[in-house]
Amino acid sequence: MSAPPETSPGTPPTTPFAAPAVAAPRTPEAAAAGTPVAAPTRTPDAAAATPVAVPPVAPEAGLPAPPAAAAPEARPAPSAEAPAPAPAPAPAPIEARSAPEPGTPPRTAPRALPGPPNLARSLTARRGGAIPGLLYRPAVPADPAKAAEVDRRVEAWARGLDLFPTAWRGDFSGFQFGRAVVLQHPGALDLERLTVAGQLLLAENLVDSCYCEEDEGRGGSRSGLGGPLLLAQSAIDPFAGPPDLEAEWRAGVQADGPLRSYHWAMRDFAAFATPSQTDRFVHDIARLHLGYLAEAAWAESRHLPKVWEYLVMRQFNNFRPCLSIVDAVDGYELPEQLYARPEIQRITALACNATTIVNDLYSFTKELASDPEHLNLPQVVARNARCGLKTAYLESVEIHNRVMEAFEAESAALSATSPLVERYARGLAAWVAGNHEWHATNTHRYHLPHYW
Repeated sequence: MSAPPETSPGTPPTTPFAAPAVAAPRTPEAAAAGTPVAAPTRTPDAAAATPVAVPPVAPEAGLPAPPAAAAPEARPAPSAEAPAPAPAPAPAPIEARSAPEPGTPPRTAPRALPGPPNLARSLTARRGGAIPGLLYRPAVPADPAKAAEVDRRVEAWARGLDLFPTAWRGDFSGFQFGRAVVLQHPGALDLERLTVAGQLLLAENLVDSCYCEEDEGRGGSRSGLGGPLLLAQSAIDPFAGPPDLEAEWRAGVQADGPLRSYHWAMRDFAAFATPSQTDRFVHDIARLHLGYLAEAAWAESRHLPKVWEYLVMRQFNNFRPCLSIVDAVDGYELPEQLYARPEIQRITALACNATTIVNDLYSFTKELASDPEHLNLPQVVARNARCGLKTAYLESVEIHNRVMEAFEAESAALSATSPLVERYARGLAAWVAGNHEWHATNTHRYHLPHYW
């Protein structure tokens, strides 16, 4: 596709994406993202629609209880763990605090002309900020007090469950879990739901780091990965069998940090999500695990996937579990009969794919330093096209932008059909925008190649 027009920082394109004609809805889940939905046409009745109330759901009876030594049942309530945080600054007007309104033109990072690398600059600078030429939506700014409180609660939760050794706490702080989820869920109903989103994000990263990533030195291995991931799935999708064997399974789950994290994060999520939202998350984690297995198999066999094959893998090995909870965190439910529709599944997949390509782009230099053969979209493009990494990186930016354009147009068309669908699409767009902002500003983890 043609390159997006050159703009100054913060200047939107002069022409917003055009939505296709609205089609009548039909009846009847590695490489990584963000733009929002365009403004739908809404009737007065639709504008006045009220959100769906979600009744609390008790934790599943089939999920195991913790061992007495860990005593997680005795975890202090968040309000008792530490004094309440200092009052947040006076709130901004609601327009500045809410998710970007549908139809707000997306921002394109300013594009500089490509040129030869500056070796002196490469040795002395870590470049941050937005990727030049990348299409993205500005995120709702994260409230620092709220992000710090979510971080405090998630760290206390992890410490209470002994999820990782003290030596890893620097990585916890550098990841900025609290800031990540506050950026990704600007419409969250309350701090409790933001905290659970942070717990789930931490659990997913623990499983990835401890089971899948060989270069992180935490026990991960591509060989034989299926067994550990199957057991990890059982931590959120409980084993049913004879009582004595169920007891052994419960003890096994509680004996392993990544499994404990999955299990207890899921328990806390199920306390406010509906059964269908909980089941949706379970299935999206299974999709994620399938993507992990494909990536590991290709790495073991040194298989070079075609670009489309790589992107298919990344549709499974991506952020989908995080996006599948946007309605639950915001305090409503997109009903299963709507969520399961092919067109809703498609805009969900487009949002997940775009934000995962963003992860490939921002992780590129880190992965190049730790494992020069690690598969990511620029590497796959370069090897298939037999071109340099710089050319491949810039082409990967364009692939991302095409995915974003499709998400923009298709979610706009669907949003015009229902206020509830419009709310869900806006939540997807807000997550994509917040995740891009977190990647672009997290200099502890990411910096850009000197390609501009």
